[in-house]
Amino acid sequence: MASQLIGFMDAEFGTSIQLLNDMRADSLLREQTQQAVDVSVQALRKGGKILFAGNGGSAADAQHWAGELVSRFNYDRPGLAGIALTTDTSALTAIGNDYGYDYVFARQIEALGRRGDVFIAISTSGNSKNILRAIHAARGIGISIIGFTGRKGGAMADICDICLRMPSDATPKIQEGHEFLGHVLCGLIEREMFEPPAAV
Repeated sequence: MASQLIGFMDAEFGTSIQLLNDMRADSLLREQTQQAVDVSVQALRKGGKILFAGNGGSAADAQHWAGELVSRFNYDRPGLAGIALTTDTSALTAIGNDYGYDYVFARQIEALGRRGDVFIAISTSGNSKNILRAIHAARGIGISIIGFTGRKGGAMADICDICLRMPSDATPKIQEGHEFLGHVLCGLIEREMFEPPAAV
């Protein structure tokens, strides 16, 4: 059992390290990440907000990244407008009951989103129906769409303004890539919005 555990851990370390190396070498991903930062900073500077949504682990990412913006990431500074559309159980269950689960994020975007905002849509497959409906709702309002997905991109690849595709087809590794890149995005937004202290 101990040898199996060590073997599994070593394999996981190896695939995670390879994922990060592949992300680092992906010039398009790096370029698009900078574009995502620029779009987000522009929205925030004009009084807009960043909306986040995803399912399961991606819902946790949505809440995590919104929290990093509203509270802080690396250093103290004024709060930034980030909203996770995954946290209001009354809204989620009302919409799910009245309209169906496919509409739980789209309806919130219709209610809360404004032209000039940014929607960060997270789906490892790129094909989550409620995320796709939310993207279409956001596009109809004039909200910029940044997607986080896997290597193939799914349906999201063609309908996001920027689609950040992790260089993996394995759901857990796609999620690991999302978590890393989400932190990079939050850190860069913070630095662009507010001058970091000399020690950071």
